[in-house]
Amino acid sequence: MTPARPLHGGRLRVAAERYGIALPDWMDLSTGINPQPWPVPPVPQSVWQRLPEEGDGLEDAAAAYFGCDALLPLAGSQAAIQLLPVLFPHSRVAILSPTYNEHPHGWTQAGHSVRAVAPAEVEAAVGDADVLLLVQPNNPCGTLFPPAQVMDWQARLAARGGTLIVDEAFIDATPDASVVHHAGRPGLIVLRSLGKFFGLAGARVGFMFAEQSLRDALAARLGPWPVAGPSRWVAQRALADRDWQTQQRARLAAESLRLEALLRATGWGEVSGCALFQRVLTAEAAALNDAFCRRGILLRHFDAPAALRFGLPADEAQWQRLEQAIDEIRRAVQ
Repeated sequence: MTPARPLHGGRLRVAAERYGIALPDWMDLSTGINPQPWPVPPVPQSVWQRLPEEGDGLEDAAAAYFGCDALLPLAGSQAAIQLLPVLFPHSRVAILSPTYNEHPHGWTQAGHSVRAVAPAEVEAAVGDADVLLLVQPNNPCGTLFPPAQVMDWQARLAARGGTLIVDEAFIDATPDASVVHHAGRPGLIVLRSLGKFFGLAGARVGFMFAEQSLRDALAARLGPWPVAGPSRWVAQRALADRDWQTQQRARLAAESLRLEALLRATGWGEVSGCALFQRVLTAEAAALNDAFCRRGILLRHFDAPAALRFGLPADEAQWQRLEQAIDEIRRAVQ
């Protein structure tokens, strides 16, 4: 029997049906996606009519934004997450845990020997794993290792033929923490996405940064036209919009601090996160999640360890709605 696919945030229709609350009445804080996305202009009709083609400026815009041209455009970084495991021989794979569940799922499905490692165990894993996989900052807890430490691990792995994979889906708000500019050297793979910081999850645009042979192998698996033409058109312009990026980094920094302070004041449990989400580690996660859902607020609930992840509200009205819900729930459980 094929194992079930991992579940993700954003399953709003399921929640709406379960709780009997109409879709427009929900506030979705479950995904960790920037609620103020890059403003997409009208896409020219001609872009819809032609097959996608290289040389349209996307690769150049991406190389300039990321500081590395050893890249392969993808239909979201998920494409690499699913296909990379089949490009490796049977390996001992250490994955920072808990983390984005598609990573262990993909490597396990491909027949590798997979083990979860806590942050304190990564150092030891460098010595005996063939592949080490980190999400930076980690989803859902926000753990972020210094780039110098990450590259030290990479050098030690590469020295004995190992590979470090770094998924930087949530790192755009803190670009100095990225190691993408080192990509292209043997034994380092970096994944990036336009879904989180840019808020363009529906465009399905991501990139893999790696040495040429690995990019060629993945491209052969993907076949022609891996990214739709309109998505390429939008991505190129979003990556080039430096003013918007600068404004968003400042806004997200301030709003993540606001969310962190709000959740710490509840006393529900340990709070950690990054610019786009905050996680509360609490044994009462299931009951709290139900209480928020009954108020039409969708969060991401985790069982192991028990926790809730909160994305950022989109505007002041949503902030007020969240604060009111928290106040009501705190009074109800006192």
